[in-house]
Formats: sequence, C-alpha cells, structure tokens
Amino acid sequence: MRLLISALLCLVLVPAFGLATAARGAVDAPAPGAAPDELGWPLSPPPKPVRPFEAPEHPFGPGHRGVDLTGASGQPVLAAADGVVIHAGGLADRELVSIQHDAGLRTSYEPVHPIVETGEHVTRGQPIGRLQPGHCPATCLHWGVRAGEDYLDPLGLLAHGRVRLLPW
Repeated sequence: MRLLISALLCLVLVPAFGLATAARGAVDAPAPGAAPDELGWPLSPPPKPVRPFEAPEHPFGPGHRGVDLTGASGQPVLAAADGVVIHAGGLADRELVSIQHDAGLRTSYEPVHPIVETGEHVTRGQPIGRLQPGHCPATCLHWGVRAGEDYLDPLGLLAHGRVRLLPW
C-alpha cells in the first residue's frame, strides 16, 4: 500500500514540484533529444530558487518575469537549449546574455559576464558566461523565458528526464 501511495504521489507531485526532486538528484539529467520546448538548467548542479516567477496581469503590470536561482560569483552559466545569441553585453547597469531558440523561445540570463558573442550559435549546456554578483542580496541568476511577448515560468519548461521513485 505504501508503494502505491508513493507512486501516486510521484505522479502528482513530481511534475508540479519536480524542481525539489531535481535539486536532490532524484531526477536523471535530461535525455539527449529532449523536446525543443524543454530546457536544461542554466546552472550546475541544479540550483535552489530564491524567488519564483510571478506573471504580470498585463504587459506593463508588476510581476517577476523570471526566476532567481542561487549561485556563486564566477560560476559558469549554461545555455538552457540550442540557439543563437541575440545579445551579449551591457544593458542599463548590468551585463546579460539573451538567446533565441529554434522552438520560438527566448531565454535571458543576468547578471552574467558573457563569454559568447552576439550571433554565435550555442548548444544546450554550453557555458555562455560567468555569474556576477549584484542582482540579489546573495549572488543569484535571474533566468527569464519569453514566447513572443509572453513571459513564461522557466521552471515549468525544464526537462525533468526519467522519474525514479525514492525509498519512503
């Protein structure tokens, strides 16, 4: 009976809270050939979120158009999927990298000192820059995703790989 309950909980909770299990290593790395709208983690190992995505009610409304993920100053930041760098450098008071992906998604990473150049093709998991301090009280990466003009929750697009049950 405990096994059945565990299996049912995994079917319900892992998709909704897959982030927690991924951070503990309960989910395998995304398989090669993942769907084009599935993303990989921009930091390794999978980081802890410190501020969630908060969708704005309208285009100019308040919200948090991405997630903040814990990291260390100088840590490599990775491309979440294959694509073309459309911006790598300064914008306002910080540096960032933005990538256009084949599936129509656009990801952004800040504050990041880029090691790639605008126009460069990058592959999923490729280092694109180094995390800089300054966005959060502790060093963190702000990771955003857009589909056209719509902001999406990056954590909902993660490729979670094969689900494995953990001992109770």
